[in-house]
Amino acid sequence: MDNQVYNQIVNFIWGIADDCLRDVYVRGKYRDVILPMTVIRRLDTMLEKTKSAVLIMKNKLDDAKIDNQWPALCNTAGQAFCNASPFLLKDLTSRAKKQSLKTDFIVYLDGFSPNVQLILDKFKFRNQIDTMVDADILGAVIEKFTSSDINLSPNPIYKDDAKTILVHPGLDNHGMGTIFEELIRRFNEENNEEAGEHWTPRDVVELMADLVFIPIQDKIKDATYSCYDGACGTGGMLTVAQDRLLKLAKKSEKQVSIHLFGQEINPETYAICTADMLLKGDGQEASHIMYGSTLSDDQHASRQFDFMLSNPPYGKSWKTDADKMGGKKEILDTRFNTYLKDGEELQMLPRTSDGQLLFLLNNISKMKTDTELGSRIAEVHNGSSLFTGDAGSGESNARRYMIEKDLVEAIIALPDNMFYNTPIGTYIWVLSNKKEERRKGKIQLIDATEMKSPLRKNMGKKNCEFTPELRSEILRIFMDMEESEVSKIFNNEEFGYWSITVERPLRLKVYPERKIPEGTFKKAEELQIYKAAMERLPKDVPLDDWTAFAKATKLKATILKKVRPFITEKDQTAKAVEGEADPDLRDTEIVPFTYEGGINAYMKNEVLTYSPDAYVDEKKTQVGYEVSFTKYFYKPVKLRPMKDIIGDLKALETEAYGMLNGIIGEIQ
Repeated sequence: MDNQVYNQIVNFIWGIADDCLRDVYVRGKYRDVILPMTVIRRLDTMLEKTKSAVLIMKNKLDDAKIDNQWPALCNTAGQAFCNASPFLLKDLTSRAKKQSLKTDFIVYLDGFSPNVQLILDKFKFRNQIDTMVDADILGAVIEKFTSSDINLSPNPIYKDDAKTILVHPGLDNHGMGTIFEELIRRFNEENNEEAGEHWTPRDVVELMADLVFIPIQDKIKDATYSCYDGACGTGGMLTVAQDRLLKLAKKSEKQVSIHLFGQEINPETYAICTADMLLKGDGQEASHIMYGSTLSDDQHASRQFDFMLSNPPYGKSWKTDADKMGGKKEILDTRFNTYLKDGEELQMLPRTSDGQLLFLLNNISKMKTDTELGSRIAEVHNGSSLFTGDAGSGESNARRYMIEKDLVEAIIALPDNMFYNTPIGTYIWVLSNKKEERRKGKIQLIDATEMKSPLRKNMGKKNCEFTPELRSEILRIFMDMEESEVSKIFNNEEFGYWSITVERPLRLKVYPERKIPEGTFKKAEELQIYKAAMERLPKDVPLDDWTAFAKATKLKATILKKVRPFITEKDQTAKAVEGEADPDLRDTEIVPFTYEGGINAYMKNEVLTYSPDAYVDEKKTQVGYEVSFTKYFYKPVKLRPMKDIIGDLKALETEAYGMLNGIIGEIQ
C-alpha cells in the first residue's frame, strides 16, 4: 500500500473528528474518541467473517453451561480476540433512538474478550459514551467508521463478484500501525505535544533494524528469538524488527519465529500497541506488552532477550520513578549499580532531570550471555548521553561501564530535524556483548549528519529522511568498518580520562603584632592565653613559616585556628604550611588515558614546569568517559578572502553615505 492510500485513510478519519465532534469536544479531546474508535473498527473488521460461527458456538457453550468460553470463542473467530455480543459495529447504524443505541453499543463493547477490555479501559473510552449520546453524535461516528468510503479491514474490497475491480486495498498490520502513528502525530501536533514520545520515524527504525540484524544474518539459525523494547510506544519498532528478522530468515531458508516483548507507561499508546499485537493473531504477544514504568516497575525483570530496539524519552525527568524506588540515594537496583573488577562500586544513576541512559542500562541488564549471538541493542539518544556529566557522575559512570565492558560497537550521528518533535541532533547507539573479533576493544563513530534527503513537506519538525539508498550506505559504512571522512575507528581507551585535582601548598606569612578582633574568643581566658604566648615567643621564630610559628607558640590547635585568619596573609615567598593546600590555587586537570606515561608524565610535562610545588590529591582522582563527535569530525569553516570582506565593507560604507546625504538633503 502506497503513501497516498495511507494519507487518504488518515485524512478520512481526521475528517470524522471535524465533522462529528466539533462543538462537542475541544480539539485537544478529539483523540479520546477517534483513537479508540479506530481500534474498535479495526478489530470489528477482523471478526466480520466469523461472526455467525462465533454466535453459534456461544449458544452451544451456554447450553453446556461452560463458564470460561473465551478460548473456544476466540478459536472459532480465528483470532486472539473475539466479540460475543449479537452485534457487528455496522448493525448499530440502524438504531434510531439514542437510548437504544447507547444500550446496544454498551452490549457490543461488553461483548469483547478480556484482552480487548483491557485496551478499552486504558483508553477510558466508556467515559465518552454519555457525552456522545447526549450530543446525539454516537450514531454519526459509527456510520462514519463503517462507511464504504474507508477500509480498515485486512481484506481488499472489490466492486464486482469476480474481484477484478478493486475499490479499496486491504490494510495489513504494518499499515494499520502507520495510520495509528500518523493520527497520534497529528493530534499531538495540534496540541503542541511531544509526538516523538510515541513515534520514531520509520526510516530511522528501518536503519536501527538493519544495524541489529544484518551484521549477524549469516548466524541466524532455525530457532526462536526474542525482541524487546522498554519504551515501546505504539509498538512500531517491534513490528519492524519482527518483519526484518523474518525476511532475512526466509532469504536464508531458515525456520525462525520471534516473540515480541515491551513495556509502555502511556495508557493510550499502550492500548494501541496491545491492539496491534492482537491484530497479528497472537494473544500471547499481546500479553507480553506490559503497562507501567520500565524504570520503577520493570515487569520483564527476569527475562533476557536476543534483540532490543528502543527510543527512550530524553530530557525528561525521572524523579517520580526515583521517589518510587526509595529516593535516588537509596536506589540499589542492580540495573543501575554495579561493581568493577577491583571491587569498586559504580553508581550509574544520572541526574533526575534526564533518565534516558537508564533505559540503555536496563537493556544491557537483559543481554544474553549464554548464546552464540549474545544480544544486540540499537537505541536512540540525544547528545546528552555522549558527554553530560563530569568524571565520577552517574552519566560518566554509565559510559564507563559500557565501554570498559566492551559493549559499544558504534555510535552514529543522525541529521538534525529527523524527528517529529525535536530539531536537535540524535544518535544511534549499537551495542553487542558478542562482538566480532575485529571490533573487540574498539568503537566506530559514524557521522551521518549530512546523509539526508529533504521531505517535500515537513512533518512537524521533521524535514528530512533516510531513503533506502542512504540507509544502505550507512549500513555499508558500518559493515566495512573502515576509516573515512565520515567513519572513525578508536580504541576504547580513547574516550577515557582521569580528572585530577592539582593542589599547591598553602603559604602564609605571619604578622603576630596584629590585633585580634573582639568576639573572636568566647572565653576571656583564651585571649589571655594567646597574648601570653605571643609575649614569650622567641625572637628568632620564623614569620614566613606558619608550621614552625605554630609549634613555637605551644598553643592548642583550637586557639590557633581562631586567630590565624587575622594574623596571616598568603605569600608565595613563604614556606608551605604542612599538610594544607591553598584552595584558591586548586585546579582540575583532564588527563586522557592515551597520554603517554599517564598522570605522572602529564604532571611533569604540563604542570610542574610552571608550578614546581604542585601535586596531585590522589584521593580526589576520578575516572571519566565521554564521546565527542565535534572533536573527531569538526570541519573548520573556510574564511572568506580578505579582498571580498573589504569590498563588502566599502559597499556598505557607500550605501550608508548615500543614505546620510539623502537624510541631510531632506532636512535642508
